[in-house]
Amino acid sequence: LQPFISIFSAIRNLFVPPHWKRSALSTHIHRIRAMAQWKAVTAAIT
Repeated sequence: LQPFISIFSAIRNLFVPPHWKRSALSTHIHRIRAMAQWKAVTAAIT
């Protein structure tokens, strides 16, 4: 369980915007950037 939790929290931080940026537009932009970063990392691995 511990390895899963540590990986989950690191990945979760990519997709959850900080509390002070909670407008819909900010959340949308944050998730688009996070997904682009995620795709770049996973493409480099595979």
